[in-house]
Amino acid sequence: MKYYLVAGEASGDLHGANLMKALKAEDGDAVFRYFGGDKMQAEGGELVKHYADMAFMGFTEVVLNLRTIFKNLKACKEDILNWKPDVLILIDFPGFNLKIAEFAKKNGIKVCYYISPKIWAWNQKRVLKIKRDVDKMFCILPFEVDFYKEWGMGVDYVGNPLLDEIAQFTPDLNFRANHQLGDKKIIAFLPGSRKQEIERLLPAMLSITTQNPDYIFAIAAAPTFNESYYHQFTGDKKVHLLFNSTYNLLHNAHVAIVASGTATLETALFKVPQVVVYKGGTISIAIARMLVKIKFISLVNLIVNKKIVTELIQEDCNTERLNQELVQILEGQGRAQMLSDYDGLLNLMGTPGASAKTAKLICAYLHGK
Repeated sequence: MKYYLVAGEASGDLHGANLMKALKAEDGDAVFRYFGGDKMQAEGGELVKHYADMAFMGFTEVVLNLRTIFKNLKACKEDILNWKPDVLILIDFPGFNLKIAEFAKKNGIKVCYYISPKIWAWNQKRVLKIKRDVDKMFCILPFEVDFYKEWGMGVDYVGNPLLDEIAQFTPDLNFRANHQLGDKKIIAFLPGSRKQEIERLLPAMLSITTQNPDYIFAIAAAPTFNESYYHQFTGDKKVHLLFNSTYNLLHNAHVAIVASGTATLETALFKVPQVVVYKGGTISIAIARMLVKIKFISLVNLIVNKKIVTELIQEDCNTERLNQELVQILEGQGRAQMLSDYDGLLNLMGTPGASAKTAKLICAYLHGK
């Protein structure tokens, strides 16, 4: 079978790679072509467009980059038609992928969607487009099944693919020594993989270093940028820059400051107490506050439907508040409570196997089972 996948950011690249691996186990004749990243490329097939050229964050940023987005959409549509896949597999990235789904459906191409768009957060009527254009939806968050059911759409809950990735992780026992991290406790900074979020969040994260001299600081750096890019923020601060080492960093971290997104859930699954941060453009935030209908922004809080981790949004993401929240989780009752709450989250998440389950369901669908 010919599988065409579209992932538009780092997390999609990770989940796309695991799904490709699982599809190869199910289908010995699997052939891949995709929009994705380095992890998907490592699984074989043909990379058409890297997600580094596609990921724009926030309403304002999207508007400012409309020409590039439309160019990418056109290229993707043309490439899909030329390649004629047996199935199109879309991975999250709704602003782009829902348009591709509509196009594919009109052209008679089977459409599977892996990792539902967060349509439950705002503009829920988009589910009507999904019902029209998507043949099979595979969800990774437990509450999404009931959400779709309310709109009259059946979906498959496959568990969360992060559990797959973490289950495959083998810690580097020489990690601290190899990176000269010493013996002090580590405060990890996870500022995201997009240029906009790094530039808004990393300065705030770094601002707490001078007031916490008894800790080692380390940044989980995105592979799409180089050392000189990060050095413009770190300057002469004593901060370690670690590429392609996020899981080893989390395995060794005492606490973390984390950009809202998939990384918040990864951090929780590694049982690292955290503070979640988010900053957007002024106009983007104003629009979001009018449209978004959810109580939390972090996956950790959303899944359990209660506050486990503190979320510092926009003006609250500052040195004083960050230090205040860090004090609560570095030691003592606040730390113990968060770790206890993580146990409840883990129970809800279930067990690994999302990629394998999704691959089996896709192959069964393609064979009419």
